[in-house]
Amino acid sequence: MSEALVSWFLEEKRDLPWRKTTDPYKIWVSEVMLQQTKVDTVIPYYERFISKYPSLESLAEANEGELLKEWEGLGYYSRARNLQAGVKEVVEQYDSIIPNNRKEISKLRGVGPYTAGAVLSIAYGVPEHAVDGNVMRVLSRILLIKEDIAKPKTKKIFEDAVMSLMYEENPSAFNQGLMELGAIICTPKKPKCLLCPVREFCSAFYEGVQEELPVKTINKKTKLHKMKAIVIQRDDGKILLEKRPSKGLLANMWQFPMVELPTATHTVEEVVELDYGIEIQKGNELLSFKHVFSHLVWEVESFEAKLINEKKLSLNSQWYSIEEVNNQPMPIPVLKIWNAWKERKNIT
Repeated sequence: MSEALVSWFLEEKRDLPWRKTTDPYKIWVSEVMLQQTKVDTVIPYYERFISKYPSLESLAEANEGELLKEWEGLGYYSRARNLQAGVKEVVEQYDSIIPNNRKEISKLRGVGPYTAGAVLSIAYGVPEHAVDGNVMRVLSRILLIKEDIAKPKTKKIFEDAVMSLMYEENPSAFNQGLMELGAIICTPKKPKCLLCPVREFCSAFYEGVQEELPVKTINKKTKLHKMKAIVIQRDDGKILLEKRPSKGLLANMWQFPMVELPTATHTVEEVVELDYGIEIQKGNELLSFKHVFSHLVWEVESFEAKLINEKKLSLNSQWYSIEEVNNQPMPIPVLKIWNAWKERKNIT
């Protein structure tokens, strides 16, 4: 099975920019970006990122605000912060050489078992497992593994399976082959079994249960937050932004004032005055949308507003010019609102 998979991968692999290098730093960057993000989305981000931060040292020394601006639109900003923190550890503790063994590389900030295995196998050719959702789906079908992949303990079964199947002559091609197979052939729905290079080894195919695997329990219902976001403009044209807390969701990111109304009888104006120390005149609606995070959902209604009176502005808020707002790193939902406001005002 392993030899057939590797042969297929070497012949049919997609032409992706991170496959043109064995630099462990660049592979590390690509693997972090690819977490929970589609390949087509990642490609331009990866190319711009590597152009701006071509080395460990350049990323270690980067300004966090500029780094997050480069990451803007990819989401899950903790990935960028953890990547930079891990890179700083490599520069300071390992003389800018990324460790080539699982024990040491796993100590780096933000490097979990999958990222460690991917970097070790792809960059260094070390026969190590790199198990993600794609790999678990592929192997659950090939090996007819029916354990629930939503349970953390199940991952060990797949890690052991990868090591037992490992093509030690080319661990890089083997691990990438499993990932590639899951991405383009052994897909979650309607797998393309007739095109599969390892179909003859697939137990699920022979039993006709490939679409029933992997077994995965449904996650609990995510929590819904109904948010009101307001783009408030002062007479001098400046816009109010607030900084989110240093820990938790979208830590340290800037956003427009955002409130949840305690009851149906409260108005946006009342809550903004209480929370932000300013009086506003609410204007037209800008945009309504849902934004799904991993554990919660924002149902956002956004409005434009004018400042009427500033009493005592909250400490985490600040007025910025339009140009300054453009230069702040914004999470995707905030960026949507900002773009809608600029379109309303015919600002490019």
